[in-house]
Amino acid sequence: MEALDDIDPGWAPEWEISWARNLRLLLRHVQAGGALPGKAGELVVQGEDLGVWIAGQAAGWDKLTPAQQYLLESLGVDPDRGAELRPVRRSQDELWERNLAAARQFHAREGHLRVPRLHREDVDGELLGLGPFISNARRRAAGLSPERRAALTDLGMRW
Repeated sequence: MEALDDIDPGWAPEWEISWARNLRLLLRHVQAGGALPGKAGELVVQGEDLGVWIAGQAAGWDKLTPAQQYLLESLGVDPDRGAELRPVRRSQDELWERNLAAARQFHAREGHLRVPRLHREDVDGELLGLGPFISNARRRAAGLSPERRAALTDLGMRW
């Protein structure tokens, strides 16, 4: 144990590995001169959305150990800031409209709706999973309302 402490004094086996990993990613970002993310999706490092992670830490602040709280505070994490970083919950209709806007944008740019399965489309600074949306719409075509089906058909959707 002492050898591990010599290598990394912040090593703490009682913490989940994912927690320690996210802390390290945030630490490296801040040490390199980066700012804390102001919203979810603003800072994704090695597949980890650090804005969402910070919001989760702030929301569960009382469940963190004093050492974890200290480390986060030393990086500038404010426990009261968590609420503003949480993703906004949207209704199913709002999600449909956002994804349809992404489909229209893709169609206007590319001239078709043959979207790669993993494609993400930036709409007003928000990355939307357009590929999964199109794939899911195809699979669930029978359950779509006539209006929704027509909106995608108008964009050249291959059913």
